[in-house]
Amino acid sequence: MLFWICWVASLTLVTLVSVYILRHHRQYAFPALVGFYVIYLAASQILAARILEFNLLSIVLFAPASVLIYPFIAQVIDMINEVYGVTMTHVAILIAFVTQVLWVIFITMVSSFPAAPFFTYEDAWQALFSMSIRITIASWIAFLICSNVDAFVFDRLKKRFHDKEIACRRSALTNPWVWLRSSASDAISLTLDSVIFVIIAFAGLMPVIPLMIGQIVMKNLIGFADNFWFVWYKYMLNKDAGTGPEMPVSPP
Repeated sequence: MLFWICWVASLTLVTLVSVYILRHHRQYAFPALVGFYVIYLAASQILAARILEFNLLSIVLFAPASVLIYPFIAQVIDMINEVYGVTMTHVAILIAFVTQVLWVIFITMVSSFPAAPFFTYEDAWQALFSMSIRITIASWIAFLICSNVDAFVFDRLKKRFHDKEIACRRSALTNPWVWLRSSASDAISLTLDSVIFVIIAFAGLMPVIPLMIGQIVMKNLIGFADNFWFVWYKYMLNKDAGTGPEMPVSPP
């Protein structure tokens, strides 16, 4: 229960704050969205060092704890892409990538110093963060490939079905074409990320196939569930038609 409370609260908070900034402080909106993006990415890399057990009915799955956070990243990519377009989304991805390079540099820098003799957790610290460096490198590769795939697929679907979305004349909450671009782009990128990340991060250390299956299932379940917050975000931006801050990408 605590997980779901935190999960719903965090998604709701980010969505509401993002919409508020876009409506009332437009000049800060892109940095704010990138900030949320970077926080999610950093948290997912730290949490990835812990492997969790998930019980879905009678099926037991194993996956890194990052599966609980990583779908949030796909949501923020969609939020940026929806308002600023695919080019600025690639800029956000590049900024986030640079922060992750700095993350590894800082860990390496601190690890190069000897621990104080009374620090009794050095072995645990080294085990955790030496593993995290490998996880981060795996995340770099998966992140650069899958985030850009997500941005590309989202943008293509938005442009491809732009006329149908407008003709539908429904609010974003019930417009199938809004759901389509978010759900499809996330499903493709999250599945691809699970395959690439697990192989690079855990091959030779842990059983790869169970982790891969666990990641694909859990990421896509959570990713599909958090699509509601993207659709809600889209709905709130469109509430004042013609006066809101949305900058839709026009189809070619």
